[in-house]
Amino acid sequence: MNDVFGTAILDHQLGKCEEDIITSTSISDEEPLKVSYLFRTFEQMPELEQTALSLAKGTILDVGCGAGSHSLILKTKGFDVKSIDISPKAIECCQLRGLDNAKVLDVLNETETFDTLLLLMNGSGIFQSLEQTPKILAHLKNLLNKNGQILIDSSDIKYMYEDDDGGYWMDAHSVYYGELEYTVRYKNKEDSFQWMYLDFNRLKTACAIVGLKCKKIKDGPHHDFLAQITIK
Repeated sequence: MNDVFGTAILDHQLGKCEEDIITSTSISDEEPLKVSYLFRTFEQMPELEQTALSLAKGTILDVGCGAGSHSLILKTKGFDVKSIDISPKAIECCQLRGLDNAKVLDVLNETETFDTLLLLMNGSGIFQSLEQTPKILAHLKNLLNKNGQILIDSSDIKYMYEDDDGGYWMDAHSVYYGELEYTVRYKNKEDSFQWMYLDFNRLKTACAIVGLKCKKIKDGPHHDFLAQITIK
């Protein structure tokens, strides 16, 4: 991996960022993403993210923290926050921004326990596939303290397959329409990886398989939602 996201994030922190990140998926064309969006303030965040941050409690693990914007808000409120990401350069940025407990770590290798796990900006992406979802949820369950919670947002992207007649086209070779290949490009470097947008009903079903309870907290304006997951 070329650490495209991390490179762009660290460049922005160091004042060297002059380009957008270019994103695309296996079912959508290229779109620009301003790197500054990853550095947004609480007031600039979507309502789903604001709601999630307001529900966070106790010790917190910010999974896939990126530039650390969610972690910084929670730290300012006095929370004990651990911020993790698989991108070394993103974590370097987080440390420069004052997040002293920011680590290069895949959540599947995390062993500490927390009161809140935060998975935002389409947190369901880390599951990568419908098949892997229960297994990863089982691991997340093991990271929860008693009365702990997982706050996760996602989107149902079925609308992207709708045709002009109101019907839906689907790839016959795909297990689930939310499983995509996601590509990011910045400064002529490119990374591609598996990513998943998971609808609420399938998230709820996967949670039930591993003894978790899933509650929808809020719907967003564009087929997105915030869910709270707790131990049954």
